[in-house]
Amino acid sequence: MSFVTKYLIAYVLDLIFGDPEWFPHPVRFIGKLISFLEKYLYKLKSKTFWGGVVAIVTIIITFLVSYFLASLSEYLEIFFLYTTLAGKCLADEGMRVYKILKMGDLEVAKKQLSYLVSRDTEKMDNKQIIRSILETFSENSVDGIISPMFFAFVGSFFQIKGVSLALPFAMGYKAINTLDSMLGYKNERYINFGTVSAKIDDVANFIPARITGLIFVPLASFLTGFDYKKSFKIFVRDRHNHASPNSAHGESAFAGALGVQFGGKTKYFGVVYDKPTIGDKLKEFELEDILRGRKLLYGTSLVSVVFFSLIKIFLDNIIK
Repeated sequence: MSFVTKYLIAYVLDLIFGDPEWFPHPVRFIGKLISFLEKYLYKLKSKTFWGGVVAIVTIIITFLVSYFLASLSEYLEIFFLYTTLAGKCLADEGMRVYKILKMGDLEVAKKQLSYLVSRDTEKMDNKQIIRSILETFSENSVDGIISPMFFAFVGSFFQIKGVSLALPFAMGYKAINTLDSMLGYKNERYINFGTVSAKIDDVANFIPARITGLIFVPLASFLTGFDYKKSFKIFVRDRHNHASPNSAHGESAFAGALGVQFGGKTKYFGVVYDKPTIGDKLKEFELEDILRGRKLLYGTSLVSVVFFSLIKIFLDNIIK
């Protein structure tokens, strides 16, 4: 079975099943490994060094275990490739909040949103909740879909003893992303211990973030009926309007396509930050914008899997 066929099966599995709550997702085990290593290494003196050890050990173990699983069966490889994608999970989380807001229960919507974002939700109004969902769609389109897809396809060009490195590369990226989500905070505890994890995550997302904003979102906007010209224009103008070197690339293209403005005052852990704005405020946020954002999210994922598949087929034919 060709890699493209295997990956398309994995992609469809994600569209159908997403991440069932009952299923022990591999990321949970990666998280447990990180917590175990942190428990014993955080107490040591050089926080930056030992935080780096946690990152490197986690990535290496994840890579080796993934290689072993891929070597057992191509069906196991397909299954675990599917678990590296989070498109349906991301869309479903947004839809949960959408349905609650549609019923008019603001308090429950804020509670549900708090499971999805790290920002404080207690005092949000409807528009702030909708903005948060759309920002989550746009930012996580990179680390939840495009980046693991990118690394899977890059890994597919390499083998060790006849075993493709697609799964080890994709799952290795998931380890990097999990490390950043757990240790990459700029607070007192992790400002040094999480430095290496945050830097590795920045490097890993560098290319995926840029091709998402430059190619995938504008093209998906064109195919799904959104403003593809504005998507590209806002990407070029606002792609650096974020503290993160990568986050604004996808966000700016999304904001342009949907005609909304991201950023502004946002509260994290009790502190209000005035984030740079992304996009032009052509309209106020409306409940149906969540549906529009979901449509663009799925369109972006479809464009990306077709793009990578065509590149893979083309390069494989050249190599042969």
